[in-house]
Amino acid sequence: MLGAMINGWLALATTALGTLSPQTSISAPALAELPEILTAVRAPGARAVLVNVWATWCDPCRQEMPDLIRFYRDHRQDGLRLVLVSADDEENRGEVVRVLAEAGLPADALSFVKRGDDMKFINGLDRRWGGALPASFLFDGRGHKRHTWAGPVTYHALELGTAGLLSREPTKRPTKSGRRRP
Repeated sequence: MLGAMINGWLALATTALGTLSPQTSISAPALAELPEILTAVRAPGARAVLVNVWATWCDPCRQEMPDLIRFYRDHRQDGLRLVLVSADDEENRGEVVRVLAEAGLPADALSFVKRGDDMKFINGLDRRWGGALPASFLFDGRGHKRHTWAGPVTYHALELGTAGLLSREPTKRPTKSGRRRP
């Protein structure tokens, strides 16, 4: 069962990843309902997963996108996975691709266009979330939700929210004698 789940996630991720061409275009994000998106959240290999729900017509969403992408680039080596979920209609996938390409979305970030029932999607991510955009959700590496940001999120807020989840070089603590350990 685990093998089938991983194979399903790999197929979904392959579809969603897209690749950057020399013209910096990306492939169309995968159409996905909440269970498929949560599979990407719970897939092994990440210490933290940041899910951002946004839309091309949402100015605050587009304004926060550079911080999200910069934070991801700065922390993906620390174990961060980025999952962007557009709330645009399926017919607007071309516009979603254009906005993500302009924002410089890295090829290893996952992107989806949400489909299915809005309220199931909203309640499945967080029953306290009213569905307003943008919204970001931080999950630990096991898929447990750790934090929700309703409204735009800043780089600094993401740093605070991920503290303790992402791997960093351990700091050397002084020994009792006051000298640093090797």
